[in-house]
Amino acid sequence: MNRKLQVARYVIADFISALLAWGAFFVYRKYAADPNVFEYPEVIYQDSNLLYGLIFIPLFWLCLYVMMGTYRRIYRKSRLRELGQTLLITVIGVIILFFALILDDTIVSYKNYYQSVLVLFALHFAPTYLLRLVLTSITAYKIHHKLIGFNTIIVGSNGNAISIYNEIENQEKSSGNRFVGFVNAAPYKDYKLEKFLKHLGQISDLKQVIKDYSVEEVVIAIERSEVKTIEQIITEVEDTNVVIKVIPDMQDYLLGTLKSTSIFHTPLLQISPDLMPAWQQSLKRMIDVVASIIAMIILIPAYLGVAIGIKLTSKGPVFYRQPRIGLHGRPFTMIKFRSMYVDAEKGGVPQLSSKHDPRITPFGRFLR
Repeated sequence: MNRKLQVARYVIADFISALLAWGAFFVYRKYAADPNVFEYPEVIYQDSNLLYGLIFIPLFWLCLYVMMGTYRRIYRKSRLRELGQTLLITVIGVIILFFALILDDTIVSYKNYYQSVLVLFALHFAPTYLLRLVLTSITAYKIHHKLIGFNTIIVGSNGNAISIYNEIENQEKSSGNRFVGFVNAAPYKDYKLEKFLKHLGQISDLKQVIKDYSVEEVVIAIERSEVKTIEQIITEVEDTNVVIKVIPDMQDYLLGTLKSTSIFHTPLLQISPDLMPAWQQSLKRMIDVVASIIAMIILIPAYLGVAIGIKLTSKGPVFYRQPRIGLHGRPFTMIKFRSMYVDAEKGGVPQLSSKHDPRITPFGRFLR
């Protein structure tokens, strides 16, 4: 499955919808102000505001969609949730545009405001949801007919694992799961599921298995006797960006973190580890970035003072670069002011520092 291509389809559809909606709304606004405007149409297409609107309004909508998490888990959309999400975002976007652009319109009465809001809502919502409905329906058809699917592993190896495997494999309409193997939760001499699926390892191997087999979904189907392993399983997979599902028998142990994921298919429950919905995550990220940029600008004098202090008190660069592991296990380079002498970790093995560590420079000790 090509996720980037699928996201591109939704983005293009949303852009076209917003473009057409704003163009039609612009004509409506001209008509509302002057019913005879079609007798001299150049008033419409020669207005520079039309061009600006056709460029920036669709970009505004796309930014709003990204912020609300519209393009996340692009292959896991449902038509009902799509309807609710599109309605909500359209209401929010129309309200923003009303106060930003429509409020200063020339009006005959306040009814014109209500009419403008309703017309913009209808013009935007109808084509947006229609195109999304087509794309989502095509994707759902492909999933149900096993034309596309999600690499899946089962955590478990005995009765529950076999039952859930058979249920999913024998669904009238496929839920999109393509099993690549299983991981055992507890050691046994024989694994019953091995008759159907490849044995890929044990719980401690989960992260590597997910990476090696491009796993997108993990189904936890352990036995009652193995429930003590549930915490270890969740810990192993929670940072891997996979969808985690459990059989209903496990809900007692995960109460409050589950949601139903299917009506017509095998009754699995999905674990929702996210503490915030997508829009809150996006808002928090935006605040983090903006606040950080402002803080960096304000602290430029302090940064300069620290840089001068480092250069005057020890030889070597001002900054020290260190590899770290970030979100979803992705490595990144952290840059910080150097507080140790150069080659402090010459052996290549990072060491914890102590209060009187001789590797720390005098100025570095002051900084710490």
